[in-house]
Amino acid sequence: MSLDDDPTDFKGILPPVQDSDNELARRQPKANAATGASAAGVRALSTQVVAFYFRAPVKAFFRTRVDWLAYAKAINPRLDAPNPRWSIHTTTPGLLAHAIKHYGWAFVPNQVLPPLMANVTVGAILYTSYLQILGSIHPPSAEHTRRVFPPPPVSATFLAGFTAGGIQSFVAAPLDALSVRFEKEEVLHPANRNMFGYARQKLSSIGLRGIFAGWSVSLVKDSFGSGVFFASFEYLKAQAYYRFLAWWYSIPSSKGSQQGKRRNPAITPHYAFSPLFLLFAGVGASVAQQIIQHPLNTFQTLHYEKLSDIDTATRVSKTRRDVLRAYASAYRRTWKTARVLAKREFGRRAGINMAFWRWAYQGFWWSTIRQVPSTSAGLIIFELVRRKYGDGDGMGLVVHGRGCDIFVA
Repeated sequence: MSLDDDPTDFKGILPPVQDSDNELARRQPKANAATGASAAGVRALSTQVVAFYFRAPVKAFFRTRVDWLAYAKAINPRLDAPNPRWSIHTTTPGLLAHAIKHYGWAFVPNQVLPPLMANVTVGAILYTSYLQILGSIHPPSAEHTRRVFPPPPVSATFLAGFTAGGIQSFVAAPLDALSVRFEKEEVLHPANRNMFGYARQKLSSIGLRGIFAGWSVSLVKDSFGSGVFFASFEYLKAQAYYRFLAWWYSIPSSKGSQQGKRRNPAITPHYAFSPLFLLFAGVGASVAQQIIQHPLNTFQTLHYEKLSDIDTATRVSKTRRDVLRAYASAYRRTWKTARVLAKREFGRRAGINMAFWRWAYQGFWWSTIRQVPSTSAGLIIFELVRRKYGDGDGMGLVVHGRGCDIFVA
């Protein structure tokens, strides 16, 4: 299916059934903000649950903008060992317990809440922007309903996600700059009493040019990744779900002919189908996003290793053209280094182009498995909260199957 196809052209699906006196109210921005904040919060919380289950740092399971346990890790001597072994003291509760023991409960509002709230805020901006933009592109999506009909086409959801991802990338640029330039010695400096102080000092030292160094890759990654992310989710949980119901509950033509002119039976789908498709949509969207973002993450990680040189070059640049030249030169060096690494690791068994893609996608499956739980949970909560704010009085969809009518609440 291409982006130009209209996936809302359903045969046998009627618009929402609703009371004649009930008029739909436009969704208020507060409802969108509540939906976005709820989804972002669940993504942050589920990340910690999965991280504890797999016994690994939080940043390995979902790409948070800022590691909210960075300070707790910096002051824990068990993590300074050359090959630290896992123990209860290196888990999230263990790290927090050690930090609170030495710094008191003030450690939580000073060092933990600022980066945690920054991650939640960035996620809320993504979801809220997506809802607002989608409502302007596809008016039925802006209505205060539990189920949107007709469902937004793939082109609309991709464009809304693409734009929302770009907004998120711009807002999160300072957080990315802090994350990749994190240094333990600076964080522990007495002048930095909390994470706010460290962030203010670090951002002022690198300046605006340093904040947006390497941002081009982040913009492409977040924009296309979010576009594919939301387009896949919306299509699987709506269009694919309705088509599945029409196929699953279709009555064979032989039985349908025996009914003659009798009225088609009304069927209510099994209660498990809707949450299962929500879960399937969340997993599918996570995998689709990872296909886009994983190779860009690999390239960007290599590019960030040259940040010190980029900061120096941009600091001495006097004009905007000199800054752009410094950025372009850094990307060319990273590209050459990536091809050298790819040829060294995979070039013996494949051509240079195939070797590059194998290098870029190395670790893809493990990274995808680690990301799916939190991202899927966030999308499911995002959808459930959106439906909660919808007006469900007397509303639903009637899907015409072969020989039967299916009522979707």
